[in-house]
Amino acid sequence: MKTKEKISIDEFDGKRFQIRLVEPKADKKAVLTHYLHNIHNGVSKHYKKDALKILKEYVTYKQDEENLSLVAEDALQQLLFEVENVPFPTPDNYTFKFIDLFAGIGGFRLAMQNLGGKCVFTSEWDKEAQKTYRANFGEIPFGDITKPQVKNYIPDNFDLLCAGFPCQAFSIAGKRGGFDDTRGTLFFDVAEIIKKHKPKAIFLENVKGLRSHDKGKTLETILNVLRNDLDYFVPEPQVVNAKEFGVPQHRERIYIVGFRKDTRITTFEYPKPTKKKVKFADIKEKKVPATKYFLSTQYVQTLVNHKARHEGKGNGFGYAIIPDDGIANAIVVGGMGRERNLVYDHRITDYTPTTHIKGTVNREGIRKMTPREWARLQGFPDKYVIPVADASAYKQFGNSVAVPAIQATATKILELIGITNANRK
Repeated sequence: MKTKEKISIDEFDGKRFQIRLVEPKADKKAVLTHYLHNIHNGVSKHYKKDALKILKEYVTYKQDEENLSLVAEDALQQLLFEVENVPFPTPDNYTFKFIDLFAGIGGFRLAMQNLGGKCVFTSEWDKEAQKTYRANFGEIPFGDITKPQVKNYIPDNFDLLCAGFPCQAFSIAGKRGGFDDTRGTLFFDVAEIIKKHKPKAIFLENVKGLRSHDKGKTLETILNVLRNDLDYFVPEPQVVNAKEFGVPQHRERIYIVGFRKDTRITTFEYPKPTKKKVKFADIKEKKVPATKYFLSTQYVQTLVNHKARHEGKGNGFGYAIIPDDGIANAIVVGGMGRERNLVYDHRITDYTPTTHIKGTVNREGIRKMTPREWARLQGFPDKYVIPVADASAYKQFGNSVAVPAIQATATKILELIGITNANRK
């Protein structure tokens, strides 16, 4: 069933018209915003035909049809303003093009735009993440990248493919663990895109556990596909810790980079850690957060009991309180994700609960980190917009990449493929 979302009502030659977005088959919004984002460069032609068809669905002219084209042009200019007037627009003098797969909320994109990059295609299926992505970049990601019709929207001639793809087991049906053995996994879709478009370089990110996943067979297959089936030079992957690149979070992730063989690149050095000393106090809220972030006395006691129970069994599982001069544990979604990153905040003076809680607000000042603090732990600047509820925000930042570590590695990649005049920030 189609639903309609009103964009605006305006006047044209004294007559009222409506611009409406007919919420359709998925990805129509993505086509239009990708077209508008690339309207000043040659990539726009890749999206133009479908985008102009979709634009007609935005415009319902109430009087006569003869002025529809003028109204459509007015609508186009309005929508163009909407996609360009965002916190993180494309650099004016971009020096390379990239695509952003499994984009989440745009951690890769932030890093690449900081280095002078232009994103020409992005995909992310989660609707809440799409909302955050649009609020910050003015672009709606395409949805399910496994669908051929979505892959067909990827333009040619981009320099770098970025993907934080999920870790999945492979069938390992063949002896070699090659391209066909990855079918049915999301890595297969990444490999398929690399095979078709042959970007100069690739940059993949995954959890540290990828190294031991399925007794190492998963990573072995990935490297075999990239090196032998797709003919890329791929140095040994490296586990990179975000805390070594300017954010106070102990977050280890595996990075896999690769270079098309005709670039003649045969060596690669991952970036050296920065010498910058970081601590939680560097990203702590300047003002005392809302009372809703402070734990109830009953919940604090539950955590204490839970930890004691696990310690009694010889487990180290439990909550953790990060001191101001400490480094946060990896922020993750689910389980004890938030409880392993509690903090003390003695600035609280109003203990009146703002939500329904059991017991009273604890007097020790123990609270959860705020979504903004999680954003800072991942290296997102404060002007980054968080348009979703806290639960979604925690999930989105917990699933994101650490921007400074990504940016430091991307700098090394770009230098090797000859992009040295990037607009680095």
